[in-house]
Amino acid sequence: MAEIKTQTLDSYLRLIEISRDLASTLDLNTLLDDIVRAAADITHAEAASILLYDDMARQLYFQVATNIDEPTMRGLIVPLDKSIAGWIVTNRKSVRIDDAHKDDRFYSDVEQTVGYSTKSMLGIPLITKNKVVGVLEVLNKKRGKFTDPDESMLTVLGAQAAVAIENARLFQQSDLIAEFVHELRTPLASLSTATYLLLRPEMSHEQRSQIVNNIHNETLRLNSLASSFLDLARLESGRVQFRKTKFSTADLLYECRDVMMSKAQENSIQIRVDVPNDMPLMEADRDKIKQVLLNLLSNAIKYNRPNGSIIITGNYTDDELSMAIQDTGMGIPDESIPHLFEKFYRVREHEGKATGTGLGLSICKQIIQGHNGRIEVKSKMGVGTSFTVFLPRANRTLPRTE
Repeated sequence: MAEIKTQTLDSYLRLIEISRDLASTLDLNTLLDDIVRAAADITHAEAASILLYDDMARQLYFQVATNIDEPTMRGLIVPLDKSIAGWIVTNRKSVRIDDAHKDDRFYSDVEQTVGYSTKSMLGIPLITKNKVVGVLEVLNKKRGKFTDPDESMLTVLGAQAAVAIENARLFQQSDLIAEFVHELRTPLASLSTATYLLLRPEMSHEQRSQIVNNIHNETLRLNSLASSFLDLARLESGRVQFRKTKFSTADLLYECRDVMMSKAQENSIQIRVDVPNDMPLMEADRDKIKQVLLNLLSNAIKYNRPNGSIIITGNYTDDELSMAIQDTGMGIPDESIPHLFEKFYRVREHEGKATGTGLGLSICKQIIQGHNGRIEVKSKMGVGTSFTVFLPRANRTLPRTE
């Protein structure tokens, strides 16, 4: 009994420390990671997870978990009417289960998707200002069953976590919106000026045609900016689920080359692929990795020199795959490289060379980090730039199919 009281006291002291840390964290990903680790710690559980609830879409989806492959989990939608977490959201009540498989509400598809077996479970609703923001779950008590003190401490943590999550979300949204509105000012100013000029009676037919063409281009840019912004917002909020499959890395590289070939030929740019015959399979979301490669290839073409070249290289080690896109373009100054993946950042020396949203590389970084990978950049002014994507490798190999 004395040992139990000591453990409970230690857990409450840990809870006070955790609550203080949560109140000072505004980065949503860091915050959520701290919460699940703390939840597993204070309840002595093998794992913990947070599912966030989108009230507008009425969707519940996994956002972060411990001891589980996050890229597989992140964004995974769980039905409200056929899951324990959905029951918690709908009824706003906690649930404690000794054997999840004997509960009719258990959603077994999650277990099959992530490959993690659930035995016992304790889940609580995350509520702030009478609004459910999600569910905090702890899985598989290490010794014995989840207890009343476990539920009490998780409830206290959940109350603190709900407030912290909502504050971080509001901060994130306001920060993104402020940046987006700032970026809208330039094209909106151009459109305002253009429409004013069209109303001037002295404008010639040729001048009017040029202005209409400018309006069309700015409208396309605004549409692209809005689409990229929404894409990035979904990635940052964790609402994009990575659907992982195993596929030929070489085939993907050749496919990306073929897609961009006509655009490259417009500027007499040659694209070459250099990949070993025994290049291993990649295990990732194929569409998302293709999106990254096409974005990097598009940049390599836009900022290349006429009659230049691009080399797409594949390589691997025991632990990871790498894909590099190297161009013979103008290069990037050393002082700009640390800022390349920042939202809306544009290299000053490249302004006027090509238009863009300034979000492409930010989106690439989010996708690659979501796959537990990384992107490295090397560049030399007047020589060219190389972007290299590193991803954890799968276990099997498959030669390229011609």
